[in-house]
Amino acid sequence: MRHILTLNSGSSSLKFALYPLEGAASLDTLTPRYRGKYAGLNGGTPRLTLRDGEGQAVDTDTAALPEKLDLPGALERLLHWLDAFSDLSLAVVGHRVVHGGRDYHRPVTLTSEITAELKELEPLAPLHQPFCLAPVDPLAERYPELPQVACFDTAFHAEQPEVARQFALPREMTARGLIRYGFHGLSYDYINRVLPESLGEAPGERVIVAHLGNGSSLCAIHKGTSVASTMGFTAMEGMPMGTRSGRLDPGLVLHLIQQEGMSAEEVSEMLYKRSGLLGVSGISGDMRELLESPAPEAREAVDLYAYRAVREIGSLASALGGLDQLVFTAGIGEGAGPVREAICRGCEWLGIELDADANRRDARRISTAESRVGAWVIPTDEERMIAWYSARVAGLA
Repeated sequence: MRHILTLNSGSSSLKFALYPLEGAASLDTLTPRYRGKYAGLNGGTPRLTLRDGEGQAVDTDTAALPEKLDLPGALERLLHWLDAFSDLSLAVVGHRVVHGGRDYHRPVTLTSEITAELKELEPLAPLHQPFCLAPVDPLAERYPELPQVACFDTAFHAEQPEVARQFALPREMTARGLIRYGFHGLSYDYINRVLPESLGEAPGERVIVAHLGNGSSLCAIHKGTSVASTMGFTAMEGMPMGTRSGRLDPGLVLHLIQQEGMSAEEVSEMLYKRSGLLGVSGISGDMRELLESPAPEAREAVDLYAYRAVREIGSLASALGGLDQLVFTAGIGEGAGPVREAICRGCEWLGIELDADANRRDARRISTAESRVGAWVIPTDEERMIAWYSARVAGLA
């Protein structure tokens, strides 16, 4: 049986999913045979989690993993596991690629030339792009005839109006590609496609989706098209995140370098890895731990996160000219009821009336029937989006 393999590679993890090709006719019929994740790569404690298509855990011999495991090693183990299936062959591999730059606005079949061009974008997403592309060459060497497809997190935002993408920089800088790109596009694309069915009604023209996880952003969608988003030139802008600072005064960065004597590398490491929820709380970048902690610093970090989300929603609502629906998704958005409550309470002026009981139950609709603006919790599925696109780009569906 032919399958679609999706890969989402990060600095410390490798997420994968396996979809039977026969289900690729639509998003609805595309269901996974397996989903899994290698975690603790590149210096941590390696772990493997695996679930079947019903979401049930599959036994894995985690004890057999080496004490240290890097991304190439995890990929090799994954491919060895797949080779053991007598009824399985790969039809296409789909990769989540964070940055498509100015030239790649839709999924593409990877060639050596395109892969080289995408590697040139690594300085724009240094914590993501190198790892997204790392499996491409090993797979090409092992399966030279196997098509590989790149699906871009920036593509969903490519139709934003120029005024939403431009920085107030000298024109030659803009011409060189120093613009707002936006990220988490595969997640927004998926939510946008399933929204009418999930709501059971027409969603209206003005929707804000809050992708709140270890990386957090929000997107304003008008008539199905992204018109503004909180992330910009890099995946650091906008909301505070697990370890990323979110939006800062550029003058603060200059101060750190010129007055505090920090190098550019030290500032980058601090803003990407030691800021956000972790930096404010001094405890953890994991929202679950902060919500359970009695420490006032944890409360301060959660409050700042919710406050900034409310501020961003107000900005995006102005870009939309109002708001019809607010959708929460990703790990925090789907699982942190207290955070959703704080955000919805801060958006009552927009017409959101929270159903507190529904919110505590993580119900799909968390606004009251009388609320002028609907508030919803809808799980995202970036892997399914990658699989769906990959089958089409490869001419298999």
